[in-house]
Amino acid sequence: MKNQHALRIFVLEDDVWYGSMLEHYLSLNPDYEVKRFESSTAFFDQLHERPDVVTLDYSMPDMDGSAVLKKIREVNPDIQVIIISGQEDVGTAISLLKNGAFDYIVKDDDVKDRLWNSLLHLKEIVGLRQEVEQLKEQVGKKYDYSKFLIGKSEVMEKVYGLIEKACKTNITVSISGETGTGKEMVAKAIHYNSERQKKPFVAVNVAAIPKELIESELFGHEKGAFTGAVTRRIGKFEEANSGTLFLDEIGEMDISLQAKLLRVLQEREITRIGGNETVAVNARIIVATHRNLLEEVQQKTFREDLYYRLIGLPLQLPALRERGNDIILLARSFIDLFCKDNGIEKKTLSQEAQQKLLQYTFPGNVRELKSVMELAAVMADAETVLPEHITINTAATVNDLLSKERTLKDFEIHIIQHYLDKYDKDVLLVAKKLDIGKSTIYRMIQAGELSTK
Repeated sequence: MKNQHALRIFVLEDDVWYGSMLEHYLSLNPDYEVKRFESSTAFFDQLHERPDVVTLDYSMPDMDGSAVLKKIREVNPDIQVIIISGQEDVGTAISLLKNGAFDYIVKDDDVKDRLWNSLLHLKEIVGLRQEVEQLKEQVGKKYDYSKFLIGKSEVMEKVYGLIEKACKTNITVSISGETGTGKEMVAKAIHYNSERQKKPFVAVNVAAIPKELIESELFGHEKGAFTGAVTRRIGKFEEANSGTLFLDEIGEMDISLQAKLLRVLQEREITRIGGNETVAVNARIIVATHRNLLEEVQQKTFREDLYYRLIGLPLQLPALRERGNDIILLARSFIDLFCKDNGIEKKTLSQEAQQKLLQYTFPGNVRELKSVMELAAVMADAETVLPEHITINTAATVNDLLSKERTLKDFEIHIIQHYLDKYDKDVLLVAKKLDIGKSTIYRMIQAGELSTK
């Protein structure tokens, strides 16, 4: 099996014995993939394979080293070239290095050691370059909100408009919405599409950290500040300097710490616990909460002055049940992604399965939908996801029945459909359970108000 992270090396050397020696020596390293060429023509015929490094004999009979180097640079300037020459001419070496050669090695007793060290250095450089490119690709893919915040509903179009405005400035953003609506994803979309995108994005879930530790987590501490503080610790404000600090579930912050947070936001500086030195910080703040902070202010559990400092650009994320057909768009996306990530055949949603999803209120919102669709992809043996493959929390459906205003007729349809789903579409049993006539249920099925599929 090929090593995906191997350094690919082409050896261009017309001396068969010397070239074989280099090929054998370099192949001793399992992290190197080595190919040897005896002519420039054969070498350039294979250059489309994009080696990372070329070791080049300067005195090739069909093309001199300078010409080969120039052509390599024209074809792919990312390929690194190490010249191996029998000449000790300093002027030639300097000229080749100026024209893009990575190193110039004279053919002597130390050639193997020098080549080995040069390649070790190059492998580190190539690895770092690949890592940077992968990170760039991940950032571009992951946080292009036009592709990854899926939805075409009117409420989501308004969200996109606010995100775009937030990306253009450094205004504080306060994101509100039910649990599972995607608040952190929106925060990342704002950061990675702003001028701070190359700086750190640091997320802190305030609710997940004990209140006696949150101050140290945010502001850091000095060595010996308290029992267990064996070293200095940098807090999240310093980690996020010049970038973005995302404070999730800000409504859970203890009111005793809120005054300290307000001071940091006003003064743009922090003091580590146990220290006297002030440290300037310049982090953009994005906060999120599932609570109504204004109500918290009225109940005296959240400081009014901090509320107005944080409100900035308010961005309300809609619940999934308010997004209409976005449910189907998201469901398809989650199935496609899960199938791709797990190497299984792509699956489609039947019309009946779509209808089942649209009838459910999703109290867990997008997070719940993702979980439901991943399970459905596993349960579906064929290429089509059917209603029976979709497992939803029927207890939550009943408990959530009154969360949305409906007509009495809507409530009747919703309740009967729930029982039909629960008892495998057994009309007689449902009629008995609900103490209604079976003809009533059949009439509603015929009218298209209920589904037995």
